[in-house]
Amino acid sequence: MAKEKKAPRPRAQTPKGFRDYFGTEVTERAHMLHTIAGVYHRYGFEALESSAVETVEALGKFLPDVDRPNEGVFAWEDDDDGWVALRYDLTAPLARVYAQHRNDLPTPYRRYAMGPVWRNEKPGPGRFRQFYQCDADTVGAPSVAADAEICAMLSDTLEEVGIPRGDYLVRVNNRKVLNGVLETMGLSDDAQQQAVLRTIDKFDKVGESGVRELLGKGRLDASGAYIDGVGLSDDQAAPVLAFLTSKGADAGATLANLRAAIGGSAVGAEGVDELEQIATLLDAGGYGSSRIEIDPSVVRGLGYYTGPVFEAELTFEILDEKGRKRQFGSVSGGGRYDDLVKRFTGQSVPATGVSIGVDRLLAALRAKGRIGGAAQGPVVVTVMDKARMADYQAMVAELRNAGIRAEVYLGNPKNFGNQLKYADKRESPVAVIEGGDEKERGVVQIKDLILGAKLAQSASLEEWKERPSQYEVPRDQLVAKVREILSQWA
Repeated sequence: MAKEKKAPRPRAQTPKGFRDYFGTEVTERAHMLHTIAGVYHRYGFEALESSAVETVEALGKFLPDVDRPNEGVFAWEDDDDGWVALRYDLTAPLARVYAQHRNDLPTPYRRYAMGPVWRNEKPGPGRFRQFYQCDADTVGAPSVAADAEICAMLSDTLEEVGIPRGDYLVRVNNRKVLNGVLETMGLSDDAQQQAVLRTIDKFDKVGESGVRELLGKGRLDASGAYIDGVGLSDDQAAPVLAFLTSKGADAGATLANLRAAIGGSAVGAEGVDELEQIATLLDAGGYGSSRIEIDPSVVRGLGYYTGPVFEAELTFEILDEKGRKRQFGSVSGGGRYDDLVKRFTGQSVPATGVSIGVDRLLAALRAKGRIGGAAQGPVVVTVMDKARMADYQAMVAELRNAGIRAEVYLGNPKNFGNQLKYADKRESPVAVIEGGDEKERGVVQIKDLILGAKLAQSASLEEWKERPSQYEVPRDQLVAKVREILSQWA
């Protein structure tokens, strides 16, 4: 009789584009989310936690390809709800929530939301299919005062998490100004308009000359391939280039240049007026151009935003994987999207908001050395006698009740050296030792593992004697001595 073939063991690996997060990384993210939530709450925003799964219909046209429900998102067909998917961002769920509960919610509705989102896209270096977002949005406020407030809050948030002034800039533009430029160009062909928008979106990569070439006959890219242009004449392309290069020495000069770029367009003039209002409101709040500035080169989300758009950029340099200097770049973006809720209600509902890429912000702080130092583990109470586990549990309870992170060694206590190796691996600052002799004498041994490691690296015999790394103290002084040692290494 043939033997039954054993099923192969599963491979212990994460799916492509996903990763595991350990200890310090999780703690750092939790701390950052708590800090950001504190700023949002201070501004009067309320927390919202919505489902991680939405119907594909609710996610709607903002998917990369609505004809293929599983393209861009992780989707599956449900027996009751049809196609459903893991949320792609936190904004589409907000639109669904507001449409569903609008009769019970205040207007304006100010909410913040934090959590993972999932994108079924090709992963790359530093680009994962699951990542955290941290959003704040105001729904039901048509005034650009809501947009100005979001920008101010974004500035405050960056400073609160550890990005000082001078290391970041919030840049603001308005989609209506761009619409005015397109109107001034006189392009009636929708396909040609879309081609112009796609070209504008490449401004940060190819610069003014590259956009000029792409609006005209075309250009050679870095690989040597020729990219066909839109086919505009120099006169037709002029308003676009004037728009993209209209940033002046201050907000007043920039606004004047924008008014010239939009010509007689009414919608363009409305956009410039809104930017002027935002600049005035921010100036009144003390948010000068060193923190927030009007910048026409911000052209993000062209198919999504309907009014003001903003982006937070970190301006300091870091070294890439090849040791080359480069600017860190964008960590947050947002804008006004007055048409999103309309998909559900049929009525236009004004909305504006911002999304912070938490993982990118954490990476920026690590690159600057502002987080990511060696994490301090718990105090480890060693086990010298398994029969006396109750004594060791009493010690660790005292330490925890005093607010000190601590644990009892729960592995095999037979080899004491392995207990100390465990403490080292846990980055423990202190080990507590109480054998039978110490128990009889009413004392404990407290080993300063951080000092011990430093002395082991470079200390002379005299330094060992002068600065012992192990102390014997009365049992009732356990908490006081551990706290003293920890304070030295805080």
